[in-house]
Formats: sequence, C-alpha cells, structure tokens
Amino acid sequence: MLIREFTEGDWPRVWEIVAEVVRAGDTFAYDPAMTAEQAYDTWVERPPGRTVVAVEGDRLLGSAKMGPNRPGPGSHVATASFMVAADARGRGVGGALCRDALGWARGHGYAGMQFNAVAETNRWAVELYRRLGFEIVGTVPGAFAHPSLGRVGLHVMYCAF
Repeated sequence: MLIREFTEGDWPRVWEIVAEVVRAGDTFAYDPAMTAEQAYDTWVERPPGRTVVAVEGDRLLGSAKMGPNRPGPGSHVATASFMVAADARGRGVGGALCRDALGWARGHGYAGMQFNAVAETNRWAVELYRRLGFEIVGTVPGAFAHPSLGRVGLHVMYCAF
C-alpha cells in the first residue's frame, strides 16, 4: 500500500468512498444527500492543508484530509479525517492514513492533533486513535444521530506532540 498526494484524477474514486461512507450515516456528521461538488469542497483541503489517498496498484483503498483545526489562534493544532472503502476495512488502511497524518502534522510544527467529532459507536476508530496516542478529552452526549442506534455521543479526541 502506498499513501500519496491526492490528484484531481483521483476524485471519481475518492467520491465513491465518500458517498458510501456518508450515505451509511453511522460515522460522519455529513449530510447524506451531499452532492459530489459539495463533497469535493468539504474533502479536498487547500493549503496549508493536505489530502492524500491510499492505493494498492490501481486500486484506491481510502483517503485522508488534514490541516489546521481552526484558523488564527487555533491554527497550531491540526485535525484530520479518514475514509476507507468498505471492502478495504480491517487491512490497516485507516491506521496507515492516520500515522501519515500524524507524521505530516508533526513535521509541520503543529502542537498536536484534535478530532472534533468521533462517534462513540465507531469503536474501531476510537480504539485505533487511542493506540496511536489520542485520548478522549470530552464527549458531547447525543450529538450524533446514528441511523439505527439513535442519538449517541461525539468524542473530542486529542493527541499532544
């Protein structure tokens, strides 16, 4: 598996993954009815941010976006998001993308990385992030409308560098 910079030619395959994840409605607080154009504007980061893809040969397995969590006085803390194709999950793609984002953020002098909205029911992601050094610093009760479980909490997670 190779993680490389996103190119415009990757968008159709990235959009397939984004659409699949967003329409499932169980991990991301994005509108399930979002269009490809809206998704592009949300997912593809402009500088100083970065968007990458994980590929294996010609196959696109997942994508990540990263950049400052907030502008101005909050710009010293990074954030990132990850999406993996359903048929590529459980193969270490998400972990590789997260390690790449952490390395990028450290290399660019960020003080840490914050995830603003990790659904508490996304246990695989929560456990992965904990293994990679993140801690839950707070949970907003009922902030995420899960399609089958109802309202569940959203964790704010942080990893100091």
